[in-house]
Amino acid sequence: MATPGFIADLRAKVGHAPLWLMSATAVVVRPSAARSGIREVMLAHRADFLVWAPVGGIIDPGEEPAFAARRELLEEAGVVAEPEVLAWVHVQDPATYPNGDRVQFLDLTFRFRWVSGEPFPADGENLEARWFDEDALPPLSAEMTVRVGRALAAGEVTSFGR
Repeated sequence: MATPGFIADLRAKVGHAPLWLMSATAVVVRPSAARSGIREVMLAHRADFLVWAPVGGIIDPGEEPAFAARRELLEEAGVVAEPEVLAWVHVQDPATYPNGDRVQFLDLTFRFRWVSGEPFPADGENLEARWFDEDALPPLSAEMTVRVGRALAAGEVTSFGR
């Protein structure tokens, strides 16, 4: 689902006015089958902005951020993964979507451990989804480079949820 219902309801009232929203990003990693000591990172080629990025999305009201990222992974890429660590919390620059909607996000970036599923563009939000060796990533925006870098460098595993 591209736009959650609660956002559509807000947009009916405020039009394209800026919204302050929360999002969760999942940087999914797994060991490389081909190269010992190297991890693979799952990325998706977004259909809206035509860039490679980790999967992420809007946190629904009352939803745990790590669980929102896990939900987005399954919805957008058909991948099951478990959150390991909160790697970065930051405010993104304001953005305007192709339809004119203006937003600014507080994003929580998590590193996830892959469990199952091979990535594919499951819901139309992405043109492609696949694995990349951590030392051979496609071109990423400056912000996505930081997100992925922080997730790869993050330390210990944490427990999530209530």
